[in-house]
Amino acid sequence: MKKLQFPTAHSVLLIIAALVALSTWLIPAGKYEQLGYNKEKKVFIHYTKDGETEHPPTQATLDHFLIKAKLEKFTKGDIWKPIGIPGTYYEVEANPQGVVDFIQSPLIGIGGDGGKNHGAIDVILFVLIIGGFIGVVHHTGAFDAGIASLARVLKGRETLLIIIITCLIALGGTTFGLAEETIAFYPILVPVFLVAGYDAIVALGAIYIGSSIGTMASTVNPFSAIIASDAAGINWTSGLYGRLFMLIVGTTICLWYIIRYAERVRKNPEYSIIYDQKEQIEARFIHNKESKNEVVFDARIQLVLIVFAACFGVMIYGVSGLGWWFLEMTTVFFVGAILIGLIAGVGEKPFVEAFVKGANDLLSVALIIGIARGVTVLMDQGMISDTLLYYSSNTVEGMPKGIFVNVMMFLYAGLSFFIPSSSGMAVLSMPVMAPLADVVEAPREMVVNAYQYGMGLMAFITPTGLILASLDMVGVTYNKWLKFVMPLLLILTIFTMIVLTILVYM
Repeated sequence: MKKLQFPTAHSVLLIIAALVALSTWLIPAGKYEQLGYNKEKKVFIHYTKDGETEHPPTQATLDHFLIKAKLEKFTKGDIWKPIGIPGTYYEVEANPQGVVDFIQSPLIGIGGDGGKNHGAIDVILFVLIIGGFIGVVHHTGAFDAGIASLARVLKGRETLLIIIITCLIALGGTTFGLAEETIAFYPILVPVFLVAGYDAIVALGAIYIGSSIGTMASTVNPFSAIIASDAAGINWTSGLYGRLFMLIVGTTICLWYIIRYAERVRKNPEYSIIYDQKEQIEARFIHNKESKNEVVFDARIQLVLIVFAACFGVMIYGVSGLGWWFLEMTTVFFVGAILIGLIAGVGEKPFVEAFVKGANDLLSVALIIGIARGVTVLMDQGMISDTLLYYSSNTVEGMPKGIFVNVMMFLYAGLSFFIPSSSGMAVLSMPVMAPLADVVEAPREMVVNAYQYGMGLMAFITPTGLILASLDMVGVTYNKWLKFVMPLLLILTIFTMIVLTILVYM
């Protein structure tokens, strides 16, 4: 009999989508009334089951609806989505998702439906253009030259590679939510880790775990810490030092774990969890393995690598300082590919062929992102997100605050499986969850922390997040990732529970 193989990332997500569609037949549909700010009309709009009503843009309106956020958070655009109004949950007519809805969900997840579901086409286009960009750089031979040079520089200091990459990406995660953008780093960094004597799991760990621990312990990340604090009615600096402590110690724990595994693999490759894929992965990422040490830099190659690195620098600056999103980021790499082609003297036909081949290499990743978005589409159309939030809020009401904050963390971990968007979770849940802290006499920032830590811990493994797309970039199956990361996740969970418990009583 053939050995059973773990299903592909695409199949895993389709199975999850089917289970979510089934859950819409079992979980009652429900909604919270919402309050949103209309920039054009400069009014608040109250969304109810009976329709919409307009209210003046004043603090008194927010007080009337028991929303503690300050008025300027809405008028300045810090809170740009309608938020739930506490105590207004009501059941609505069920809209269970059938076979047709299930089949269409990944298609809507990719391209949208022309309505409120916009799909993931912006992210998908970003990934495909990144693939084309990488393909052109590969065609010039610059990667082979760069990898050979870096391998010589790192000889005997390979551990520094893990520390530098993990810390830099964690810094990006905690400051501006570096997450989807890390997809661009795998084709560049995985070969470097392989040449340094590590396996692809180590590269995954440095990049994905770095991003996850950074976003989990977000300090000034506008897409989680700031928007959640605003929606909870507190200053974003409340609880900042606790999150900073979590970032430093959590990153240290992750580095210890990754380096411990990495050194075992470097000394004895057979310890690698993916040892049976060693040749396959090396063939995929090291394009000129036999002659890589013979590649010599020249002015053309150096300029190509300068433009290559500059594209990532411009992307990071644009996202963190200029408020860029996927259209602007995609433009940077599209222009970068053209510039590199001109600098390297790549002909028109070879350029197009290299670009298309590179994009094709990431097509599988793009499909995973679309299918994952389709799961969210099923949740929204089935109208069970608010129901899950309502029952979750009832679960924690009236608990002792030490138990409350830890249960809250696990509730957020569970909810993030269905609502992987950090900003979406914040505006949906904070107006409902934050007031529960007042009942148990806990600071509201503890709810913000529980939200961040619960979502962050789940991000290490949740299939509806970025992990499956990241794994597909490297060619590692989900079961092998779980084998690697679960002990670390257990350590981080216990540590986080201890920290939350101590902080809530301080």
